[in-house]
Amino acid sequence: MARAAPTTAFGQAVIGPPGSGKTTYCLGMSEFLRAMGRRVAVVNLDPANEGLPYECAVDVSELVGLGDVMDALRLGPNGGLLYCMEYLEANLDWLRAKLDPLRGHYFLFDCPGQLTAVHLVDSHYCTDPAKFISVLCTSLATMLHVELPHVNLLSKMDLIEHYGKLAFNLDYYTEVLDLSYLLDHLASDPFFRHYRQLNEKLVQLIEDYSLVSFIPLNIQDKESIQRVLQAVDKANGYCFGVQEQRSLEAMMSAAMGADFHFSSTLGIQEKYLAPSDQSVEQETMKL
Repeated sequence: MARAAPTTAFGQAVIGPPGSGKTTYCLGMSEFLRAMGRRVAVVNLDPANEGLPYECAVDVSELVGLGDVMDALRLGPNGGLLYCMEYLEANLDWLRAKLDPLRGHYFLFDCPGQLTAVHLVDSHYCTDPAKFISVLCTSLATMLHVELPHVNLLSKMDLIEHYGKLAFNLDYYTEVLDLSYLLDHLASDPFFRHYRQLNEKLVQLIEDYSLVSFIPLNIQDKESIQRVLQAVDKANGYCFGVQEQRSLEAMMSAAMGADFHFSSTLGIQEKYLAPSDQSVEQETMKL
């Protein structure tokens, strides 16, 4: 008797540094997907996650917990987490057995695949040129090492105003335009002036690869979540049917009080655009 062909699985591997909003992202994205009618299974692969805010289909803490490992082996949090990940790798049969009944679901893997790696970066780094260059290097290194379809997000866009207006328009940061403007900003700082050559080499490396770009995310905004989901679906090849499209349009129309149409980041850009040097703004818009 012929064996049934394996079902193609789709989903997202949500990664990023501590505090970037991965768990909150999984909560918001899972609620959004369920409202569209998509079957969702959130898989927590973080043994340090406690008090999960979302409905968890698979929880790695049932296999191994960070606290127990740290107590039993007298390890710190970093060493304990590495041990937990190695323990999970050695017991992948456990994970496969947990995932097997969830065939046909769309997966959200919370943390450290058809999968898309969703890498979250706190948007407040845009307000500091040195930190933004560091974020670009981190994002590029992650893309090269993870080797999955990849979407970079600037998270917490609803909080960005707390850090002041951006030096350039939002497209400058999301599209990673001419980074020489950042070098000019750094040159005005006595500390970074001594490291201009190093920063120039880092910027050249980022621009030579020309891989990094970002999508702004406000997890409280359905339109923002929809833009992220559209990018993820494009990255991993997920195609949804007519009924899901109708659910999406109905949900967005109800949320916005009008017919929903796909839009660019222009509205967000206008909100966070700095009222600074117009010549710089015009130059970056030309790029």
